[in-house]
Order: sequence, then C-alpha cells, then structure tokens
Amino acid sequence: MSEFNDLHDRLRQAEHRVRHLETVNRWVLDALEFVASLGDFQSALAASLQRLERDTIDLFQHHFPFERTPIPKIMNLMADAVEAGQIRAIGVSNYSAKQMRLAHETLDKRGISLASNQVEYSLLHRQPEVDGVLETCRELGVTLIAYAPLAGGILSGKYGVGKPKPRELRRLVDNRFHLPQMLAQEPLLMVLRTLAKQHSASPSQIALAWLLGIDGVLPIPTAKNSEQAASNAAALDVNLTADDVATLNAASERWEE
Repeated sequence: MSEFNDLHDRLRQAEHRVRHLETVNRWVLDALEFVASLGDFQSALAASLQRLERDTIDLFQHHFPFERTPIPKIMNLMADAVEAGQIRAIGVSNYSAKQMRLAHETLDKRGISLASNQVEYSLLHRQPEVDGVLETCRELGVTLIAYAPLAGGILSGKYGVGKPKPRELRRLVDNRFHLPQMLAQEPLLMVLRTLAKQHSASPSQIALAWLLGIDGVLPIPTAKNSEQAASNAAALDVNLTADDVATLNAASERWEE
C-alpha cells in the first residue's frame, strides 16, 4: 500500500507541470475509449460508464478521425454528453492541427473547451514540433498527450545494436527495430545513457523528463507492472539543465522530419 501511495503522490506532482493535468491525470487512471463512428458513440459511452461503475467519465477522447465521422457532428455529440453530465472533458487523438482547430471551433460554440490531443511524440518522433500540432495546442490551450514517449521501448535501452531482437510482431514490422535504424539511433541512445549516469537516473527517465520539460506536454508511458510505473513516475524528479536539453535536441534532430 505504501508503494501505491508513493506512486499516487508522484502522479499528483505532475499537476504543477502541465495545464489541465488534473483532468488528464484522472483520465489516465480512469478511462480510454475509442469511437469509430457516430452510431457507436452512445453505446461506447454507455459501455464505458457501466464498466467503470460510475456516472461520469473525466476525459472522453475521439480517436483517429475518419471521413465517415464528420468532426463537428462527433464534437456536438460529445458536447451533448458533457451537458448531460456523462463527460467532464472532451479530447481527441491523432488529430492534425487543422482537424484540431475544427474540433475546438465546434466546441467553443457550445461553451466547452477542447482538453487534449493525444499524438505520438518522443525523441524518436518529433513531428508534432514541425507539423503544427504542438504550436496549435499551445495557441488553443490544449494539452498534448504524448503516447509512445519511449518509442516502443527503444529509448529505454532495452533494444538496440547487439541486443536481443523484439518478439512482438508490431515491433518486428517497425523499421525502427531494424538494424539500419538501430545503428542510426545509437548516438542518441549513447547520449541518454550518459545523461542517465549524470543524473542517477535511467535512460527512460531522461527521455520522459525531456518531454515533461516541454510546455503543455504530458507523456503517458505504458507500464507492465508497479515497478515500471514507479520508475516512470520518478522521471518527475529529474531536472534536466538547459545544456542537457540542447544535447538531446541535437542528438534527435533528424527525427523532427
């Protein structure tokens, strides 16, 4: 129980790091829902409420916009659910800057804020910095929730040149786990190992601390057990210097594209 309480306290510390984190943090602990079509919305929402045994979901996100699900319509359905007290906050996932603006505009007409946009973001995937998503999140006051912040485990040091190959199919088909890309990633991994040693931390914690230091960004690393969860939360205690950040930015510059 003391271990759980310590982890809980560490998670709560993040409230001082990212805007809207109270809502997002509750979502991390409570719910994630995929909505593929307009017809699925009410049934998916009802199923979530029943599964969670509660009357309200703190953050409900629409994942992967499709042409068959017009953004204004799905946002208005979600706004209806907010007004009905079924949802406290509305988020989206994998929305482009343009799609996010449309969602924000639709909700704003209902007097509701867009809380989050969950996209892939890590030292090995820095596209949000150049495709307008991060800039738009800041402009609109939307929290960027960074999924895959450890790039499938690569930034933890678990995989790399001379290390056992991954067994999972999703990693085997990912070019980042193939030898040419692993060779290209090695200089960045060396930087992570060096900084980890300097800060008495792990490479994972350095990679997460880099994201935590970016205004408006909340990384959500996965954890297979309580030890990994506690280790991830300990990234909140890592204070990277400006020189550290500059070194990481330079080492990962090629992954901005």
